Amino acid sequence: MRTPRFKIASTTSSAVYHCMSRTVNSERCLDDTAKEIFRKQMWQIADYCGVNILTYAIMSNHFHVLVRVPLKTEVADSELLRRFSVLYPKPTKFQDARIEIVREQLKNGGTDADKWRKQQLALMGDVSQFMKLLKQRFSIWFNHTHSRHGTLWSERFKSVLVEGNGNVLSTMAAYIDLNPVRAGLVDDPKDYRFCGYAEAVEGKKAAQAGVVAIVDDPNNQTWRGVHNLYRLRLFGAGVLERPGKAAITPAALEKVVAENGTLPLATVLRCRVRYFNDGAVLGCKAFVAKHLATYRRLTGCRRRIAARPLPKITDWGDLAVMRGLRKNALG
Repeated sequence: MRTPRFKIASTTSSAVYHCMSRTVNSERCLDDTAKEIFRKQMWQIADYCGVNILTYAIMSNHFHVLVRVPLKTEVADSELLRRFSVLYPKPTKFQDARIEIVREQLKNGGTDADKWRKQQLALMGDVSQFMKLLKQRFSIWFNHTHSRHGTLWSERFKSVLVEGNGNVLSTMAAYIDLNPVRAGLVDDPKDYRFCGYAEAVEGKKAAQAGVVAIVDDPNNQTWRGVHNLYRLRLFGAGVLERPGKAAITPAALEKVVAENGTLPLATVLRCRVRYFNDGAVLGCKAFVAKHLATYRRLTGCRRRIAARPLPKITDWGDLAVMRGLRKNALG
């Protein structure tokens, strides 16, 4: 089933998206300096757009980000000005003069101020605008620094709508944080400085707040309280101190699949699971069924389509996707 690129989101609650994009030809052109610039710009633009980064992973040829987009609400003029200063911490003389005019007109209700307000609000509370602004800004920096021109990214971006709580959210987050482990760069994501979990372990408050939101335990609302719970999701029971023990080779995984065997969830998350990148919608069966109904209504599709459970290679819980994958789903 082919799904169109459209945002399926609730009108009564926030929406969570797993977004991913690759460099042209998957070239490994992002060194540590580039990753650090990207990381800083990502947090900066998230603040401006009013979205919440839950976790992320920046690799040498692609990146993942799990982002919660709150419901759109009214934004006070003072907050718009603050966000604008976040986006342009070192404004040009023209921008500085322009914002002073806008600041005065915001007080008096001028037409230029109203136009400026609408321009800013159009870029906020929208995952597409967040990703567009992030990729454009980083491309400008990268091209200027490396004396190159043209596109840096091979595609617009992929996105999967994720059920924003419970087992689904923590499983998706762990899959993203484990990217450097799958790549063989580290045994523990806390040792890879360009992922959300490592930034949280380092003590960054925004990253820690993301992990707290991911675990969403009513009895633990602090980083100290949720840290061990999230490590259980990353490594499984019994491997908290020996994370490397959960690794598996692609050949071994293929054998398990062929024999209809099962593996611990922490082990499977160290393998490539394309459903997390290409499943369109990821959640419990009821959540996916709800958005399948929206899909049929928007496209006029009359064929009944059911939520597709993930392969029974591990205990996923009540986890399903909107789009089935015919081959290379695991590996």
